[in-house]
Amino acid sequence: MPKRRLVLIVACTAALVTVLVVGAVLSRTSTGPTPGPSALANNPVLDPGTSLSGRAANFSLTDQFGQRVSLEHYRGQVVILAFNDSECTTVCPLTTTAMVDAKEMLGPAGAHVALLGIDANPTATAVKEVRAYSTVHGMLHQWRFLTGSLPQLERVWKAYGIAVQIIRGQIDHTPALYVITPQGKLAKLYLTQMSYASIPQLGQLLAREASRLLPGRPPVRSRLSYAQAASVTPASAVSLPRAGGGRVRLGPSAGARLHIFFATWDSEVLNLRSMLETLNRYQAGAQADRLPSLVAVDEGSVEPSARALPDFLHGLRRPLSYPVAVDESGQVADGYEVQDEPWFVLTSSSGHILWYYDVSTQGPLRTAALIKDVRAALSAAPKVATPVTAAAVPSALADSPAPLAAIHAQAGRLLGSESSLAARIRALRGYPIVINAWASWCTPCQEEFPLFAAASTSYGREVAFLGVDTDDSSGDAVSFLAKHPVSYPSYQSSISQLSSLAAIDGLPTTFYIDRSGKVLDIHTGQYDARGTLDQDIEQYALGG
Repeated sequence: MPKRRLVLIVACTAALVTVLVVGAVLSRTSTGPTPGPSALANNPVLDPGTSLSGRAANFSLTDQFGQRVSLEHYRGQVVILAFNDSECTTVCPLTTTAMVDAKEMLGPAGAHVALLGIDANPTATAVKEVRAYSTVHGMLHQWRFLTGSLPQLERVWKAYGIAVQIIRGQIDHTPALYVITPQGKLAKLYLTQMSYASIPQLGQLLAREASRLLPGRPPVRSRLSYAQAASVTPASAVSLPRAGGGRVRLGPSAGARLHIFFATWDSEVLNLRSMLETLNRYQAGAQADRLPSLVAVDEGSVEPSARALPDFLHGLRRPLSYPVAVDESGQVADGYEVQDEPWFVLTSSSGHILWYYDVSTQGPLRTAALIKDVRAALSAAPKVATPVTAAAVPSALADSPAPLAAIHAQAGRLLGSESSLAARIRALRGYPIVINAWASWCTPCQEEFPLFAAASTSYGREVAFLGVDTDDSSGDAVSFLAKHPVSYPSYQSSISQLSSLAAIDGLPTTFYIDRSGKVLDIHTGQYDARGTLDQDIEQYALGG
């Protein structure tokens, strides 16, 4: 008999997470998204903000210049307060870029808005760490990035409901961003999503909220739509500016292609210059060894200035032998499912992602190891990729809410890693989620897959279904999905990574997450009948 464990966990980890801000000091005045344009309500990667009430807890910490700073010092100004990992290469740079955008969008009125950050890295709390982050992101004199002793920081984290923990050596924290009134009261809470293209939209949201709180409601110099920006996937042809002049074409090509996404501020946490120069060796042998050519993509959407990349490249000891494209909008990074910096992506000639590698968390690859991984990914890839497309999604799922429609549009695809899954779960806040962990080599998984295909068609307009391909090769997984169509995508992970949420006993395993982000139930083992699966969906997903 399949085993079941009933659990009630506030999901705060990056493995299977939607981050909840908890804490008695935060009194919510609304339980759902704030009213606004329909485009904002239907954008799954942009948090519309949650209205708050009550006084913001005061704090007294040390900034990047070694000076003491307290929240009370900013009475009379609107404060935009973020909690950032001082060594972050994922969501924090998106948050701080949006903060700077917001202040610039207010023009002269931005002088009445203070940008504050509080360190959320328990292992990097020295003044030099917050100064290093501020420097590489071009924010040294644009904000105050505060730190203190670990007990001091923990008190502030608790006061603002910030969950901070270390998972497999990586820092995970609530990506919270508060707007505080000139009277020192909490106004709004935003949670940053892992979406590069939505950064200016978040900046506009912050600017408009700040304007609402300032005398005379000064105008916001931005009129961006809140509709979700279209991602540029590897299956789409696109021409990007090339560093030094000219253009670089990405997308379907005569053969596979290897990409390295980076930003100049990666140099805070690794020797970026050395890593990029070492990649010249790979490029030199690529043609002779019949390996995919390399293209670098600078994530211009989060660079501190237009001069950051040219100055960085000018400082290299050797010029790069491969082109460097600039993704100014963030739409390419989103489409290539970049979740960190630097980030390798290997794509097929038809534009399918075959392999990815997170340098920041897994470490730089030596040339020989890179070649080995690329060859392994190419050999594992099916000769003819036939993933299920959006056109194959049943008509019963037509007109689904936008966040669920986005899932259906990726039907049958194999997407990125655990961090990509975490970002998707955060974007689905407000919807119940059913996550099925499976593997192509798992016979019980194969037998129950048609049940999930049918259930996702029946419930897919109300419930978000996601798959997790576990301890499997990407080639085998893609082949399996081509033969077993479902109306939702799957992400790649491992049993050890999933166990950071709750210990699992094997495959298949199904997680039920409610609308607020709580894991209500874990079903271990195969579902033998559709009726049993439907009953669990009704009970744990829909609350029937």
